[in-house]
Amino acid sequence: MWTADEIARLCYEHYGTRLPKKGKPEPNREWTLLAAVVKVQLVADRACGGSNRPTQVTKEVVSMGTGTKCIGQSKMRKSGDILNDSHAEVIARRSFQRYLHYQLHLAAALKEDSIFVPGTQRGLWKLRPDLLFVFFSSHTPCGDASIIPMLEFEDQPCCPVSRDWANNPSVEADGNLEAPENKKKCEDLGSPVTKKMRLEPGIPDGVGHHQSFGNQESGPIPPSISGSNLTTQELATVTGMAPSGAKVVDVYRTGAKCVPGEAGDSGKPGAAYHQVGLLRVKPGRGDRTCSMSCSDKLARWNVLGCQGALLMHLLEKPIYLSAVVIGRCPYSQEAMQRALTGRCQNVSALPKGFGVQEVKIQQSGLLFEHSRCAVQAKRADGPGRLVPCGAAISWSAVPEQPLDVTANGFPQGTTKKGIRCLQASAIIKHPLS
Repeated sequence: MWTADEIARLCYEHYGTRLPKKGKPEPNREWTLLAAVVKVQLVADRACGGSNRPTQVTKEVVSMGTGTKCIGQSKMRKSGDILNDSHAEVIARRSFQRYLHYQLHLAAALKEDSIFVPGTQRGLWKLRPDLLFVFFSSHTPCGDASIIPMLEFEDQPCCPVSRDWANNPSVEADGNLEAPENKKKCEDLGSPVTKKMRLEPGIPDGVGHHQSFGNQESGPIPPSISGSNLTTQELATVTGMAPSGAKVVDVYRTGAKCVPGEAGDSGKPGAAYHQVGLLRVKPGRGDRTCSMSCSDKLARWNVLGCQGALLMHLLEKPIYLSAVVIGRCPYSQEAMQRALTGRCQNVSALPKGFGVQEVKIQQSGLLFEHSRCAVQAKRADGPGRLVPCGAAISWSAVPEQPLDVTANGFPQGTTKKGIRCLQASAIIKHPLS
């Protein structure tokens, strides 16, 4: 019915034409992440007769969000007038809820163009059978889905270090090994969390030691993973697969921290650094956050639906995503399936109508123009540091105030003096924020 590239292209076009310049990254200096919900509708082709007549597919973006920030625990407010989590995926889902509320209002007003129809129980509504929703994100969600294998032949944020290279620093660059004068070129200077390589006792040959958030970007990662330097148990922990030829030198590391009570990461060098499948909170600059990672939130939505508790009082069934599409970035199909569905298989004792969904997961080969990788490629050796955009854009397919731009959890431009006034918190007005 649709392809991953079609979904990505539609979202990128919507971002370029429907979202204003306000809130977008500053050219050649800032980057951001993009997420959206796309409504896919099957339309019967009346020109053809018979029960097996073909259908046409229409696609429409109904919500969109950008953002990379999340406030720390110390900045949370009991009054609820600040957005705690402004990652693109969360913004897009929040905007999607606004769209669902508006569509339910249309249904209650007996409007024919609503996505809802009366359910079998009086007073409850359900989604039309000819509709489904696809979730798009320009980058792999932070948290568990971002713990993916890094192969020796890939472009590395930090070059893998071998003992041979360390013992003979005059060796010429060969493959992923860099001569000392080229070492700095191999480091990701734009990342505040990327650390310089260091050779430590006990690190296997070819294993680099580095750190990165889940938003470190490069080309797509092949799904076939192996590692001659790892035990079968360690490899299975990272990849969920048996060895098949390629060597894992490390993993893309997430800054998301394990929640209290979890076993925690092993901290071992190389690919065994992280434990996979654990619940994590989003990273913060010094101040620990209380917001679950986007991997965890997507997994929750795949069990409980995207509608939220308030809307569920009026719905016969939850609103589930039929598919998740990821843009061009570091990616592992196995990690995505593990993070979104695999670790939820034992969830039980759910109310009637709820359950773990077999969501379709695909990756597009199209790169987001304001992704970190794309901006870094354009700016080459430009002056200054590449930083994440501080603003977050929320767009929803609703007639009244479809667009919001926030920064640090408040409407963009809000002063400290005006934070507590009603006008400043008017944009963050509905209880789903």
